[in-house]
Amino acid sequence: MSDLSSFPIVQKWPAEHPEWIQLYSLPTPNGVKASIMLEETGLPYEPHLVNFQTDDQTTPEFMSLNPNNKIPAIIDPNGPNGEPLALFESGAILIYLAEKTGQFIPQDPARRYETIQWLMFQMGGIGPMFGQLGFFHKFAGKDYEDKRPRDRYVAESRRLLEVLNGRLTDGNWIMGDDYTIADIATFPWVRNLIGFYEAGDLVGIRDFPEVTRALEAFVARPAVVKGLDSPKRV
Repeated sequence: MSDLSSFPIVQKWPAEHPEWIQLYSLPTPNGVKASIMLEETGLPYEPHLVNFQTDDQTTPEFMSLNPNNKIPAIIDPNGPNGEPLALFESGAILIYLAEKTGQFIPQDPARRYETIQWLMFQMGGIGPMFGQLGFFHKFAGKDYEDKRPRDRYVAESRRLLEVLNGRLTDGNWIMGDDYTIADIATFPWVRNLIGFYEAGDLVGIRDFPEVTRALEAFVARPAVVKGLDSPKRV
């Protein structure tokens, strides 16, 4: 039996299966990266909902795991050298789980780094820019009379979609025929942009047929369907 008692977070979210990976998350574009990856790899995990409506992410218990108070975060009771490992940042979690299982990241060193390169493209570009567009299009920013901030993020989002569309002309996925952590990181954000943010028309998503083609293939994967709903909202 794994002992997670040294982690304060288990006081708020007790582990029924402490021998499994513990996931603390919410089904947001960043959060589902971890749950989809866990479903894709088949690793047993126990999901715990971090409820933003009650500010769970700012509680001392959660911040003991991630002082940056963002989801997702995990505890792997069987980390390197058999010791428990606590980890936050969705990109770091994807790389860790890929290397732990030997799945969804190429073994060839050059293609491995190329995959990480496209993962960073999502982390540094698609995520932040799409998120800002969502703020200015759907949330509080939509009430600003000056539309220049919104239009700035529309233009940058279109530019990023053009880059992604161009990349996808060479194969089924970002890394060609290989489905990788780059796809798992990227397509939840594309889905959110045209779905939850309702910004598909705004960015002219029809101009990017390779992106929409790959998105359809992504959301049809059984592990993605499960991961998009984990942890379940209450």
